[in-house]
Amino acid sequence: MLIHDDIYAWKGFGGLLDLASGKCRLRIFDLTGTKDNQRGKVTPLKPMVVVVSDLPDHDTRLKKVSVRSCTSHIATSVARDFNIDPHRMIYLEYCPASTYGDQNQHHISAKLDVVDFQWHGAKALHPKWRPLNPPLCDEVMALIRNSEQPTQ
Repeated sequence: MLIHDDIYAWKGFGGLLDLASGKCRLRIFDLTGTKDNQRGKVTPLKPMVVVVSDLPDHDTRLKKVSVRSCTSHIATSVARDFNIDPHRMIYLEYCPASTYGDQNQHHISAKLDVVDFQWHGAKALHPKWRPLNPPLCDEVMALIRNSEQPTQ
């Protein structure tokens, strides 16, 4: 179940300069209340699925901070701000499909990467990226597609 879908702003560091602050799209899914679990399937060990993605870049005059460059800081902030146990959370970076070229003839598929952290207290450190493999990748992509649909 989708429990959060909005623009998330994280505070940077650096005092008045607020270095490394930024915004991203944040979606949080809670898999504990899904229909599959009600049919007697096993509850996932990490039922909180956090999906972050960069916002579209409409203003190229300003440099923006990517979710990849601040992933540890974002994961720490999300776990704190949404009261999520980091050991029960899967943290994913999502890059939607895109096209490029004079006539949009080139296609880049959507991509989901898991980011594994070493948690020291409430701080996420030493991120390591790896692809999210099926069948979980298929399930999360379906959740993302459903969250893209307008509600009626």
